Amino acid sequence: MAEPWATLGIDLLVEPTGPGLRRGLTDALREAVRSGRLAPGTRLPSSRALAADLGIARNTVADAYADLVAEGWLMARQGSGTRVTERQVVPPSGTAHHPRALTRPAYDLRPGSPDLASFPRAEWLKATRRALTAAPDQALDYGDPRGRPELRAALAGYLSRARGVRADPERIVVCAGFAHGLKLLGTVLRARGARTVAVESYGLDVHRRILAASGLRTTVLPFDRLGTDPGGLAAAEAVLLTPAHQFPMGLPLHRDRRTAVVDWARRTGGLVLEDDYDGEFRYDRQPVGALQGLDPDRVVYLGTASKSLAPGLRLAWMVLPPGLAEETAAAKGGVDTCGVLDQLTLAEFLTSGAYDRHVRATRLRYRRRRDALVAAVAARAPQARVTGIAAGLHVLLRLPPGTEQSVVQAAHWRGLALHGLARYTNPAAPADPVDALVVGYGTPPDHAWSGALDALCAVLPG
Repeated sequence: MAEPWATLGIDLLVEPTGPGLRRGLTDALREAVRSGRLAPGTRLPSSRALAADLGIARNTVADAYADLVAEGWLMARQGSGTRVTERQVVPPSGTAHHPRALTRPAYDLRPGSPDLASFPRAEWLKATRRALTAAPDQALDYGDPRGRPELRAALAGYLSRARGVRADPERIVVCAGFAHGLKLLGTVLRARGARTVAVESYGLDVHRRILAASGLRTTVLPFDRLGTDPGGLAAAEAVLLTPAHQFPMGLPLHRDRRTAVVDWARRTGGLVLEDDYDGEFRYDRQPVGALQGLDPDRVVYLGTASKSLAPGLRLAWMVLPPGLAEETAAAKGGVDTCGVLDQLTLAEFLTSGAYDRHVRATRLRYRRRRDALVAAVAARAPQARVTGIAAGLHVLLRLPPGTEQSVVQAAHWRGLALHGLARYTNPAAPADPVDALVVGYGTPPDHAWSGALDALCAVLPG
């Protein structure tokens, strides 16, 4: 039978050095405290446990502890064990750490994040318990690089029903966020011999950097009142689009252009990468179905839980054409890179109906916020014009010419985090400058929404 200290003790990495075990252990412990490696209040192993771990006599450890208690480095109390003394520890010269001064904005209206306070914690915990209870032991092993079969099956059913995606679980690959999925696709495209990917005039520069890191060149498609113009696709082997709700302009891709994109892919063998980043949130119109439904053999559908649940879950998915799923899974290194428990929980969340209930509840909450934003701007800043309001978690707030930079600066001075359209404009896009703000209304919690609106209206012209 194992001694109690063998299972109840705590681990401590310490290497006695110098002449004599007692002195060497004392010096090593003192240096660990002085350098900050053992923080104030840290509990040390019992003398019996540390002696057994180091293979030395218990009295040697006890004497070293006693020396450091006498010096003031450690403190020993009956029933509390031996701990590092609660004191200000100054690191040695040259190793001082100077943390960056981080200033948190009073209000955050940057796009890209949901209201994290609305994450369904109670329902998620229930789903986790059910999923973990039902999961076989084998589910906790290294799994299929495409992701857990339970989640892929649940996604296939949900995406078919809610987004019009033609999804086969065998052609779904789960990834750790949209950026991870795009990186995998960039690797596969480059291995297939692709050289150029067309991108939209407006979007996230991080996506262009991911493609460039894969060895792919990007070319820019123009944008007008009908959305992205696919007329410039001739020079590309693939195109990255946000057809249901263009980010950040907020328009759906016109139906004629949707057809034109698919026709180009069929004619040239090109590949369409469809970013459906916030497809669940629509308010004033019927949902725009996924482009993938027009041609599952030429369109890769990419979705994510970042907007509907939380970015911190790091869960996204790709529905891939035949043959591409195997190549994309291989690009992951042959292993599942996403947490098994979160995958199983999301599968249970989807199949139980909890996901639909959550999306419908948050959709109503976000619509109320959007309506309040539109009304406030109309009443208090008539020179600004709100567009792109039919779906998503942000609006485009058009400003008088020449005012975007000054408004963003004024917002910064007032502690309001706000992005201008220039931040999302591709430098290579045709020159047609538009002054506007990209205002996200998902991030602030409910109790801060009215204050965020007041701060926004205070910096708008007029």
